[in-house]
Amino acid sequence: MIKMFSTMAVTGLMALAMSGVSQAQERTFRKMTSGQPAALQGAMTQSQARKACQMEMGRTRESKAAINKKMKTCMDLKMNGN
Repeated sequence: MIKMFSTMAVTGLMALAMSGVSQAQERTFRKMTSGQPAALQGAMTQSQARKACQMEMGRTRESKAAINKKMKTCMDLKMNGN
């Protein structure tokens, strides 16, 4: 009876210790991945890219579909730093 109880207690303590290690690793990983991402050189945020592309497009006289395609392409390029 005592042997079984001590085995269960040791097993419980080992499980508790292992969960503590995994929680510490998770906290460390969260600290590493939180915050601002590494900026690509010349990359813009979505709103910055939209404003810049709208300035470039100016008053083009094209269909709405053509303008939307060009805006999407322009924004993708600017957000990737091109």
